[in-house]
Amino acid sequence: MAELAFFIGKGGVGKTTIASAYAARLAERHRRQRILLLSTDPAHSLADIFALPRAASPMRPARLAKAAGDLWYWQVDAEQQMQKFLGQHRRAILQVLESGTFFSRAEIEPLLNSALPGMAEMAGLLAIDEALQSRRFARIVVDTAPLGHTLRLFAMPQHFLRFLDFLDVAASRDRMLAAHFAGATLPSQGILSDLEQVVARIQRALTARDSRTFLVTTPENFSLQEAARGAASLREMGSEVRITDAVVNRAMAKSGGRCPSCATRRAATAEAVRFLHLHFKKVPVWMAQEAAAPVMGAAELARFGAHIFEQKVLDESRRFPPEAEAPRLQTAGWPALEAPLTLTLGKGGVGKTTVSAGLAFRQRALARKTSIAVCSTDPAPSLDDIFQKPIGDSLTPVLGDRHLQAAEFDAEAGFRRWAETTKEKIGQAFSHQTAGVHLDLSFDRRLIEALLDIVPPGVDELFAIFRLLDLLESAPARQQKLVLDMAPTGHALELLRMPERMLGWSRLLLRILAHHRGLALAQDLAVEIAELSQRVRKLAAMLKDRRKAQAAVVMLAEPLPDRQTARLISELNQLKVHTPAVFVNRVRMEESRCRHCQIARRWQLHTLTGLRDRLKFRGEIFVIPNFHGELAGRRGLQSLIQEIWRLEARQVAKPRARKRKT
Repeated sequence: MAELAFFIGKGGVGKTTIASAYAARLAERHRRQRILLLSTDPAHSLADIFALPRAASPMRPARLAKAAGDLWYWQVDAEQQMQKFLGQHRRAILQVLESGTFFSRAEIEPLLNSALPGMAEMAGLLAIDEALQSRRFARIVVDTAPLGHTLRLFAMPQHFLRFLDFLDVAASRDRMLAAHFAGATLPSQGILSDLEQVVARIQRALTARDSRTFLVTTPENFSLQEAARGAASLREMGSEVRITDAVVNRAMAKSGGRCPSCATRRAATAEAVRFLHLHFKKVPVWMAQEAAAPVMGAAELARFGAHIFEQKVLDESRRFPPEAEAPRLQTAGWPALEAPLTLTLGKGGVGKTTVSAGLAFRQRALARKTSIAVCSTDPAPSLDDIFQKPIGDSLTPVLGDRHLQAAEFDAEAGFRRWAETTKEKIGQAFSHQTAGVHLDLSFDRRLIEALLDIVPPGVDELFAIFRLLDLLESAPARQQKLVLDMAPTGHALELLRMPERMLGWSRLLLRILAHHRGLALAQDLAVEIAELSQRVRKLAAMLKDRRKAQAAVVMLAEPLPDRQTARLISELNQLKVHTPAVFVNRVRMEESRCRHCQIARRWQLHTLTGLRDRLKFRGEIFVIPNFHGELAGRRGLQSLIQEIWRLEARQVAKPRARKRKT
């Protein structure tokens, strides 16, 4: 079996760069071995980092022709991978459900297309299983989604068993009939056996002794704290997946130099190493120096991999960007929140939480009569870090201001509470006696309960947004405004696409309950689910109404986020979500004598030049300066909102060419 290496961590810590560097170096060192670099992140960037077309072959691995050795890559398309898998079993599944239930084929199709638990995560595991089964690769390197959703990936084999249980319940009616006919062949027997084998293979692969799990972090406290929380979550869910290695990315370990920014980074790096040794005993810690210039292309990535995993010196002496005209910036103020609901989106690690808090903090200064709530649906939230206070599932005042509140919604727990309450009602409705006649409806009861155990992708986060709608509807007189700090790009877009999937799922429940409309509690449940569908429709309409909802996109001034943000804006336009502003975070505004900082700053300004045209964006582009140290608490947010620039639409004329000393 191929050796597996997983790279996990908080969004934006550089998992893709580190995983790609590791794979490129493996291919360079082991030229006779075929290496596969596989991405399970819905917001893929492997093609970007290797400077390739967006997706050369999404349905199968493709070879990186310019890489040393035999290196392949695969950006897993979740929907296509699931359809490929289901295509092999679709006929058997449909036969089980049609013969064993009162569903029609037209009603079952939406279940197969959208109600499988965690489609993106399950597709990733199926791709890993396919690669292992092919026996084409000696090593498989997996670039995962941000940590909160990767934890779901590791738990997915157990969750997928719920779908098998649903099929098993649906097939039980066939089994009861077959018991009366010797030699009857059941379609459920083959499909369930095949799916159980897939789950078993995936579990073995995840927990194999030679598999490695690299936890990637940066020296920032936010990233370190989430790394510790993620490891604790792995233990709490009983996963046998273990952290075998840790990588500190964007480290500054060299001594010497008087640059304040680099000195701050060196101190943070030293503290990060101490933190990791304390929380991850006997786990080797690898150091990846902060790269002033983008690390892109197979050759650069292989050199970076040698630097990290073989401790070779990283030479950046020739990494200045091409000459380009300077961007024109104009001082500005933080924008006001025009719509009641603001969604903050962007790739992991770009500062969505910081910008969300900044928007809310600034709004309170602009409108003292307005109540602001900052909420997160990210499975790995960090509002408690920025507000320096424990933040739970309920709104709590922060920074000593009762009109500024925050909450980190436990979205999955909210859905589970609703599902358990619904199951209790079903138990009462289907164990009913009328006029002394017992209605034995145990099969339909089991079927509904099994269906409730299948969590449609994103439905848990949808329930969190319903709580936000409740807040908006309950306090119009207080002019309540909400800022939603969303999960990283891929999963945030899945949530915005969720209303249509949720409607199909709820129709299945209503279809079942319609067969028992004579039962009072079944009628009540049907009304409740119908109301749920109505709320979904209301949410879908709200997201497309610029008077009620808007999006703020956050990015960094780097080539990779540049490309990813352009795709995000295009997706938001297709979803008809109003996006008035883009925030470019952590831009170095001051010149420095430090060579490292000079290179980093010039690359950032190079990225800002022509950014509006590359993004195809006509709204406001705001530039937020880089701050030494982390922004947290009232003082940190006050510093944040005091300084911001607007990127002007028209660039200044290019100055006369002259020699520049470097």
